[in-house]
Amino acid sequence: MQAIRQYFAEDQFAARCKIQLVSVEEGRAVASVSIQPWHLNAYGTVQGGAIFTLADCAFAAASNSHGSVAVGISVSINYIKAAKCGSLRAEAKEAGRNAKLGVYLVEVRDDAGDLVATFQGMVYRKNEAIRPRQAQQE
Repeated sequence: MQAIRQYFAEDQFAARCKIQLVSVEEGRAVASVSIQPWHLNAYGTVQGGAIFTLADCAFAAASNSHGSVAVGISVSINYIKAAKCGSLRAEAKEAGRNAKLGVYLVEVRDDAGDLVATFQGMVYRKNEAIRPRQAQQE
C-alpha cells in the first residue's frame, strides 16, 4: 500500500483542494477535507464540484489499491444534504471487480455522520502497474 500512498501523494489537484487520503487498503479508501471558505458556492454551501472531487479521490485510491492502474470510465453522484462547515469524509468500497472492470460505491458524510452524497463509479483496469512518477523517472 505504500506505493499507492506515494502515487496519490503526487496528485496535485487533490493537494490544492486540501484533500487528505486517510486510509487505503485493497478495495477500500477513505479521504477527507476540512471545509474552507473557498469550498463554498455563492449560496454559502459546499460547492458540488468540491464534494465530487472528494468522492472521486476516494474512488481513485480504492480502485487503484490492487496495484494496477485503474481509470474512471463512468461516474454519477447524488447530492443528499448541503454542507456548510466542518469537514467531509468520503469512504469508497469495492462493489465488484473482474480483470478489466471495477465498480465502487462512495458515501460522503459530514461531521455529524449525516449522508451528504452518494457516488458510484466504474473503472477500466489497465495492464500496467501503479508506479509513483518519481519511480518512473529513475
